[in-house]
Amino acid sequence: MLRLAALRDEPNAFGSMVGAAEKRSATEWRQQVKEIATYVVVIDGIDVGLARGAPDEAHPNNAFLISMWASPDARKQGVGEQLIRAIVNWAQATGFKRLLLDVADENTSAVALYERMNFQPTGETGTLPPPRTHIREHRRVMYL
Repeated sequence: MLRLAALRDEPNAFGSMVGAAEKRSATEWRQQVKEIATYVVVIDGIDVGLARGAPDEAHPNNAFLISMWASPDARKQGVGEQLIRAIVNWAQATGFKRLLLDVADENTSAVALYERMNFQPTGETGTLPPPRTHIREHRRVMYL
C-alpha cells in the first residue's frame, strides 16, 4: 500500500507513524479514502506518488494538504508538482480560499518544492507529535 510505503520511506515527514498505520483494517483504509481527498500518480502501471487533502474543521475557508510523497525512483520527475496541482484543483473546486500545509524544516527538498509552487510561510511553527517533538515544522499557505 502506497501510504505505508510513504511512512516507511520518510517516517519523519508525517504526523502518522507506520506502526499505527499498519494496524488499520481494510475497512478503515477505505473509509479514509472516502473522507479524505486522495490522489495517486501512476507511471508505467506503478503507483509512485500520493497526496491527500482535508478540510480544516476549525476554519471552513481552509483546507490542508495533509500528506504528500513520491517514491524515491519517481522524484525529480514532476510527480510532486502533479500531486500539488491535484490538491489545489480539489480545494478550489470545493470552494476553499486557502490551502495550508506543515513541513519539517529539515525536509529541504519539500520546502523548495512548496516554495516553487507558491506556498508562502505563515510564521507559525510547531513540532511533530511525540515521540518526534524534536522535529520542527513550519506552516505554509497558498491563497486560492
